[in-house]
Amino acid sequence: MKDSEYWKGVVTGVLGAAVIACGGYLGYMRAVPEKTGVLSDPAHTQKIEYLESLIDEYYLDEKDEEQLAEGIYAGLLYGLGDAYSRYYTAEEYEKENASTEGAYVGIGILMQENPEGGVAVAKCYEGSPAETAGLEEGDVISAVDGTDITDMELDDVADMVKNCGKDSVVLTIHREDVPDAMDLTVEVTDVVLPSVFHEMLEDHVGYIRISEFTGVTYDQYMSAFADLTDQGMEKMVVDLRNNPGGLLDCVCEILNEILPEGLIVYTEDKYGNREEERSSGEKTLDLPLAVLVNESSASASEIFAGAVQDYGIGAIVGTVTYGKGVVQTIRKLSDGSAVKLTTSNYYTPNGNNINKVGITPDVEVKLDTDLLNRDEISHEEDNQLQEALKVLNQ
Repeated sequence: MKDSEYWKGVVTGVLGAAVIACGGYLGYMRAVPEKTGVLSDPAHTQKIEYLESLIDEYYLDEKDEEQLAEGIYAGLLYGLGDAYSRYYTAEEYEKENASTEGAYVGIGILMQENPEGGVAVAKCYEGSPAETAGLEEGDVISAVDGTDITDMELDDVADMVKNCGKDSVVLTIHREDVPDAMDLTVEVTDVVLPSVFHEMLEDHVGYIRISEFTGVTYDQYMSAFADLTDQGMEKMVVDLRNNPGGLLDCVCEILNEILPEGLIVYTEDKYGNREEERSSGEKTLDLPLAVLVNESSASASEIFAGAVQDYGIGAIVGTVTYGKGVVQTIRKLSDGSAVKLTTSNYYTPNGNNINKVGITPDVEVKLDTDLLNRDEISHEEDNQLQEALKVLNQ
């Protein structure tokens, strides 16, 4: 479903709210506590009934009651005015869950719409079946198993590949500067998305970049750390720039490999209930550490940076972070849909809540302006990384 169609559903869904209010469209809606007032207020019910009568009498096209219902749920969460709370359809929740877990069934590419038809390969993940088969970023897919997909929606193409019911699919692709279309057979399997990238820099400095904290990130981090250790790592840089966050459990697992014994982070809900995540201190990092952050480092990235900063076991280098100091909880509903709600604040070990404030680095340095719009930056050009290396050498 395209975004435009989704929000059309939200708008038209509000107008068709009588589908729920008058009929109890889904059984669990009856369980909404009366104290919410939204569905129990007679004024709301009368207005909803009137709006539905307008739809029935004047709306030009046929109404889709299922889409109207989905729009109602999305609109209810949208009405909170909270950027982080939202409603997921069953299809959206499945995709969101695959993203946060870091693994899914597919071929290992990120697709995007192609203005001239078909879908373009926006990213081909390293080590994926797609890369093995020879797919490249920029390729345009026009057919799947001989079926023309040039006029199909992006989600429908993805579903066709994922649910093909076979071990492989044949993709017809078009590549720039290659005159003829090519057919590539690509294996369909469980794909694990890479979220950790590492390499050894000069002077035995291990460099680990974490793009997101997913269900597979901890294992990938441990593998990267072990490899760098085997290569003789003496200092370490953890790059969290542009990392939007992810799973709380994951970042705490990694911090348990770094921090001394004590508090990692704690959360408090609206009732003052406090939950703590603690480090055992059994594997405290004994290497000089620098953590790179920027204005797009958020949530779990800020938990990481905040804990390192509070314990004083490493230097935070870069620019002030995003400032997302709230935690969301996802509740799956009986029909496969889900609701994500902001349920608590989180605090660094020293009791700091950085929501809408961010974490101020120990060493503030902006990325050079001539690098801002570059797709790729070498380590030598990266002035923020170079500053982190200077800090490690002091």
